[in-house]
Amino acid sequence: MFGRMKREGFGLGVSKNKLANMMLDALSQLPPGTTNLKDCVVANLGLIGQMCTTRDINEAWNQAKGMAANEYPERFILDGRKVLHWNDGSVKVLDRSITTANYKKLNELAESVGCSVNELISRLIRNYRKGIK
Repeated sequence: MFGRMKREGFGLGVSKNKLANMMLDALSQLPPGTTNLKDCVVANLGLIGQMCTTRDINEAWNQAKGMAANEYPERFILDGRKVLHWNDGSVKVLDRSITTANYKKLNELAESVGCSVNELISRLIRNYRKGIK
């Protein structure tokens, strides 16, 4: 029914920002530990969630995830792949920042040894662990 209505030109007229704010409100009301956050939020939107296009929902969801992580850092956390998780301590955000100078040094060292940077770092970690024990 809703698909036919959309094809016939009946739209909601809801902006993506408004949709993202509605999603943020729904996220803030979810109990901790809820799984499938996106599905729960879209279900809580009701008729608006059913009438919106998938593209609008996905764009609003991406925006709402960032807003949730910024406004409720005690409840939500975004990992390195921009996936929203509950901030219960089970998810560690990986530090992916490396300075340009250190990146160049790693590449030069890997080239001089004759391996890739990934292999070089694996060797360094292995040798470091051997030294600790």
